[in-house]
Amino acid sequence: MISALNDAATRLGLEPGLPLANARAICPDIAVFDADDAADEQTLNDIADWCDRFTPLVALDPPHGLLLDISGCAHLFGGEVAMLKTICDALRRQGFVVSAAIAGTAACARTLTRARSGNVIAEGQEAAAVAALPVFTLGADDAITRGLRRAGLKTIGDVAARGRHEIAARFGADFVALLEQALGARDAPISPRKPLPDYIAERRFAEPVATDTVIAATLSRLAQTLIASMNRDGKGARRLEASFFRTDGAVRAIGVETGLPVTRGEIIDRLFRERLDALADPLDPGFGFDLIRLAASRTDDVVAAQRDLDAHVHDSDEVAALIDRIAARIGGNRIVVHLPQDTHIPERAMLAVPAQHRFAAATVAAWPARAEAEPPLRPLRLFAQPEPVEVLADFPHGPPAAFRWRRAFHRLALIEGPERIAMEWWRLGDRDDLTRDYFRAEDSDGARFWLYREGVHRREVVSFRWFLHGLFA
Repeated sequence: MISALNDAATRLGLEPGLPLANARAICPDIAVFDADDAADEQTLNDIADWCDRFTPLVALDPPHGLLLDISGCAHLFGGEVAMLKTICDALRRQGFVVSAAIAGTAACARTLTRARSGNVIAEGQEAAAVAALPVFTLGADDAITRGLRRAGLKTIGDVAARGRHEIAARFGADFVALLEQALGARDAPISPRKPLPDYIAERRFAEPVATDTVIAATLSRLAQTLIASMNRDGKGARRLEASFFRTDGAVRAIGVETGLPVTRGEIIDRLFRERLDALADPLDPGFGFDLIRLAASRTDDVVAAQRDLDAHVHDSDEVAALIDRIAARIGGNRIVVHLPQDTHIPERAMLAVPAQHRFAAATVAAWPARAEAEPPLRPLRLFAQPEPVEVLADFPHGPPAAFRWRRAFHRLALIEGPERIAMEWWRLGDRDDLTRDYFRAEDSDGARFWLYREGVHRREVVSFRWFLHGLFA
C-alpha cells in the first residue's frame, strides 16, 4: 500500500492508499522504499524543535503537519508574510517539501495548506478564503468526503450554504465543528507539545557562532537578563533549559535543576559550565549557532529568611549549592537523601528521594530521636532482602540458642525480644502474610544481629522460618 509519494509519481496518477501491485502495473519502474512511521514521527518532532525558534507554542498535527501559534511574535520577523517566507525557505533548503498558510484558526490554515502554499488570510476573511476549495481539503474522513460529493456538494462554500442541522444529521456534529472552524466561525485551541516556560531570554546572531568563549559569554548575559526579569516578580529559577539552534536545523537542549530558587546569574553560569563539561555527547556547533535561548521552565517564590550571627545557618545553603553542582555533572537522581516514613514495617521505614527535592520541601519529617545512652532498637542499615538462617533452639517456640548463616556457626550469648510486627492489613488485599517476631541477639564473639521468625499467622501458628534482616554496628 502506498503511504507517500513524490511529485513524479503524482503526475503518473498514483496516490496514497493505492495498492503497490496496481502502482507497478501503471509504472513498472517505480522505486519503492519501505515506510518507517517511527522515523517519520521523529523527523516531525525534529522539525517542531527547529520551529521553536519562531514561537514556543508549537503543536503536532500528525501525521505530517505542525501548528504554530504566532500571535504577537510575527512582527519580530518582519510581519506575517515575511515570517511565512522565512520558515518555508529554510525548510526547503533542508530538503523538505512544505506547504504553509497563516489564518485566524488552525483548521482554516490547515485547509489552505492542502490547496496552495503561501496564503496569508486576514482575520475575518476565513470563510471567503476557503469557499472555493474542494471539500477534501477539510481533511474529513473519506466516507464523509464521498458522501458530500454524491450529494453534489463539491466545494466548502456549497457545504457552508446548507443548514447546519442538515449537515449534522447526515455527517455528524464533529464535521459541523470542523466546518465552522475552517470558516472562522469557531476556534479550537492548539495543545503545545511543550509547556510554555515562565521566563525566556534569547540572543540571535547575524553570523553563526561556534567558539566556546562566545557561547559561554552569551549564556552569562542571558542569565543576567533572566535573573533581572525574575527579580522584578520576586521569583527564583528551579529548572533552567538552554537551547542551541544550529544553522543546519539541529537543536540541542540542556537542562539543569536546583534545590533552592536561584537568584544570582553567577550560580547559573557555574551550573551550566558543570553540565557542559560533563556531557557524554559534547555540544557540537557544526557550522555554528544562530540562536541561543535560556528559559526558566519552573520557578518558585523567593522568601527572604532572617539570618543571625551564627555561622551554621549558612551550612544548608552551601550543601544545597554543592548538591546542585554535583547533580549538574552526574544527574540529580544519583544524589539521594533518606527520609523517614510513617510506618512500622522495617523495609518501608526509609524513603530515598533526590536530595534536591529534599531542600525544596517546605517541611521534612525528622528521624525519631533516642537518648544518648540508649542502644539502637534497629540496625542503621538493613539487607536488601532478608537472608534465611538455620536456627538451633532449646524450645520449639522459644528464642534461638544458635544459628548458622552463610555457612558460619554463631552461638548466642545474649538475646532480647520478641518485638512483634504485623503487616499492614490495608496493603495486603486478599493475602494473609505472616507476622514477624524480631530479636536483638549477640553471639559469643560480640557480633550483634537482628533476627526475626516468620510463621505466626493472624489466625494460627504454623512452622517457623528464621531470617537475618540486618547487623548492628
